[in-house]
Amino acid sequence: MPSRNVSGVRILISADMEGATGVTHASDVIPGTEQWHRFRPIFTGDVNACVAGLFDGGATGVLVNEAHSSQRNLLLEQLDPRARMLTGRHKPLSMMQGIESEVDGVVLLGYHAGAGEDGVLAHTYLENSITGVFLDGVPASEGRLNAALAAEHGVPVLVVTGDDRTCADATEYAPTAERVAVKECVSRYAAICAPPSVTAKQIADASKAAMAIAGRVAKSVAPHRIEVEFDATHLAHAAAVIPTVELVDTRRIGFDAESMTEAMKAFKIVTAIAGGAVVEEYG
Repeated sequence: MPSRNVSGVRILISADMEGATGVTHASDVIPGTEQWHRFRPIFTGDVNACVAGLFDGGATGVLVNEAHSSQRNLLLEQLDPRARMLTGRHKPLSMMQGIESEVDGVVLLGYHAGAGEDGVLAHTYLENSITGVFLDGVPASEGRLNAALAAEHGVPVLVVTGDDRTCADATEYAPTAERVAVKECVSRYAAICAPPSVTAKQIADASKAAMAIAGRVAKSVAPHRIEVEFDATHLAHAAAVIPTVELVDTRRIGFDAESMTEAMKAFKIVTAIAGGAVVEEYG
């Protein structure tokens, strides 16, 4: 049985935006666009529905980690006052900052399918230059990577929300988690969407139910290997200059790490270097 903190039951929400209610297009999530401004309150509404459900299920504290792009998308002034928000970039654990603070569960909210897979706005970290990420030989979405990091810290994944492809992916890396498909993928840029009033109830109900499995579990610390495949050779060569990173194939690099925490830190460096090597429209 999971064990809970003596000080209360604290939950982390890792909030991404591509898998939020109604989001289907790049302009919906690129900071500064008209559509981004439109979707900020909808995104915040998904988070608030989750917060409400977690508290109804027995949570005593909720930390929301802003995990999308600039990591300054949620509207603090509209956030449920019972929650706190970690906002801004350059966090050591990026999307999962806060997982190290002895929380009793994590929600992966607004997530999406991984690079090279079907799904609304599917990608892994870089929006378009990565065609595949593999964790210990298995294709890995951001959800799979972050669930492995949560396991290393002894934190169960409670809920995953996103499109139907995201939820299908989550059945493999978080089989005990509640899953909420807020939209049905038609293509990378099209989906059948439910309105916010409907998805809010679904998210709240799932979050409340998921509190039944909240609690610290045994930590799972082990070595891991990550390989990354790019859409152009120069991106792989750029990333391969990093010590410990090897060129596995013309467009593929790989590296080993003693823990998932170290693997994710190295992965951040790889994506930063590769992202910096992209040249305008030619990538």
